[in-house]
Amino acid sequence: MYSKKNKKKLSSEEKKILEEIIRVDHAGEHGATQIYRGQMAVFKKNSAIWKKILEMAEQEEVHKSTFDELIVDMEVRPTSLFPLWNKAGYLLGLGTALLGEKAAMACTVAVEEVIGRHYEEQVEILTKNKINPKLLKTVKQFREDELEHHDTGVNHEAEMTPGFVFLSKAIKQACYLAIKVTKKY
Repeated sequence: MYSKKNKKKLSSEEKKILEEIIRVDHAGEHGATQIYRGQMAVFKKNSAIWKKILEMAEQEEVHKSTFDELIVDMEVRPTSLFPLWNKAGYLLGLGTALLGEKAAMACTVAVEEVIGRHYEEQVEILTKNKINPKLLKTVKQFREDELEHHDTGVNHEAEMTPGFVFLSKAIKQACYLAIKVTKKY
């Protein structure tokens, strides 16, 4: 699907851009699946929020599978911090779910706000550099999915979580740090 065969030769800068995008998004989508896995470990199947979390988790699985494929097809080294991000994602999901449904949705709002911005930056970079139109299309679609998740969290009263501003800021800062570090490692 994303095979490097019959593609134009990339400059070292273009290759670096693609590698960073794919490495970060691969790790991020795995982390997202873990967040929802952690939340689903707390909420019961008959809880009001279960179905919505399951829907978002299933979309994240599609994203994860796409980047699993890209990491192989584009021969990109995955992050060496992969095990850390998987555990951190699970613990973030578990921890926010233990605080309640609104806190779980606050986690979604914070994470997806950062990821929406991050994907928008990638759209700009890929558009400007005209490196990989297929990847550009994928990133645009995933950005829309993530923004939809953000809106779902808002619609489920995430902002009514006690300490929302603090919780949201802490999660956003952790996401920004994870993105920055994962680009290199």
